[in-house]
Amino acid sequence: MSKQLLVEVLKKSGLRTTAAGKAVDAITQAIARELKKNARFSLPGFGSFNVSKRAARMGRNPRTGETIKIKASKGVRFKAGARLKATI
Repeated sequence: MSKQLLVEVLKKSGLRTTAAGKAVDAITQAIARELKKNARFSLPGFGSFNVSKRAARMGRNPRTGETIKIKASKGVRFKAGARLKATI
């Protein structure tokens, strides 16, 4: 699903294109802020987003075969809720 598709869905509910775009942006920014603050965001019935931590590790450059160090990083994981699973 793309942002444009979400905007189209919101337009069908009566919002104008610019207002729908701003609404989608506001929702994604709110989710990002909540993940940064609490490392978790949940939409009941839909699912939850969690921040996952990846430890630093050694890797290999596939082109040269040289061993390199990969820094620790964070990512986001999504776990589908019961209603979403039942729908799919």
